[in-house]
Amino acid sequence: MKMPKYVRIQGREIAWKTQKPVGIFILNWQRIRDNIFTPEDVQIYNDTHAWFLEHLPEPPFYGNDNDNPQGAITWFKTETSDEMFVHIQPMIDLLEKYDIPYDIVYTNHVGKIIYEDEYQVGVIDE
Repeated sequence: MKMPKYVRIQGREIAWKTQKPVGIFILNWQRIRDNIFTPEDVQIYNDTHAWFLEHLPEPPFYGNDNDNPQGAITWFKTETSDEMFVHIQPMIDLLEKYDIPYDIVYTNHVGKIIYEDEYQVGVIDE
């Protein structure tokens, strides 16, 4: 069986804007916002987030204020996600540490692609 084209790490909570499960960054950020993470865990989040901001292109649909008017979500491309998974592991570890439910979803069918780069696609419902 051939490997699916896309992968997403997501929570089981639905985002109000996209009406889709929240992604791993928001899933962790919400625990920072709610003062659940220790200062050390906040630093892990900040360091990981900074690495991704530096190495992963930010899709333009997020806009200046993360407004995301189309309600798009992103999926990693499995063919280029190995390095991303190495660097996202600390975020997964935080989810595990705090018993936060999440899923790693693989699929070939993500919706209508409105953005694409080497590592990811941004999609909306078709």
